Amino acid sequence: MINITIQGKSIPAYLALPKGDTGPGVLVLHAWWGLNEVFKDLCDRLAAQGFVALAPDLYGGNIATTREEAQRLMRQMDKTGARKALNAAVQHLASHPATSRPAIGLVGFSMGGYYALGLACQKPKNIAAVVTFYGTGRGKFAEAHAAFLGHYAENDEFESLSDVQNLEEQLRAAGKPVAFHIYPGTKHWFFEENRPEYDPTAAKLAWERTVAFLRERLAQG
Repeated sequence: MINITIQGKSIPAYLALPKGDTGPGVLVLHAWWGLNEVFKDLCDRLAAQGFVALAPDLYGGNIATTREEAQRLMRQMDKTGARKALNAAVQHLASHPATSRPAIGLVGFSMGGYYALGLACQKPKNIAAVVTFYGTGRGKFAEAHAAFLGHYAENDEFESLSDVQNLEEQLRAAGKPVAFHIYPGTKHWFFEENRPEYDPTAAKLAWERTVAFLRERLAQG
């Protein structure tokens, strides 16, 4: 764990470095559960693949284990403060001595996917690749410089397939490289090992696609 300072406020974050000590940067944005071990482990997995992975904690150490707790934490979160924290995390990672390229990638889950889509428009020069798990959103995508990869569940109680299709159409209309995948028989949170919705086959394929996408796009960054 490290701390990122923004306007005198300290924001905790988890940083994982690759064995070679340098590599492309990837910012991991946690779901509404908070920065739990799933997302820390994902940073370690990304570092093992040669990336510098940073996951800011938008809940200040609080972690939910039930949907009710997660919903409460998300509602209580200072949305303006969260956006400022994410902007600071982008700058921190992009300028980190271990980060080998100025343009970084984003990997966001559900709530984090929503924020990743927004960041791509707000910080276009810093973001070369966006991976969103389950999350959708809107934005001025014509301003983004990123390519987009989406992983979505076939049976998602939070994100309908029409929402996913609408987002894909927005990105294509904005002229952005985009590849969205629907995983048959899966539900929201299918990638997260600590959830009953976890689908190991779909999670493995989504992981392989994510690593390949980040390698390709960040090599160009």
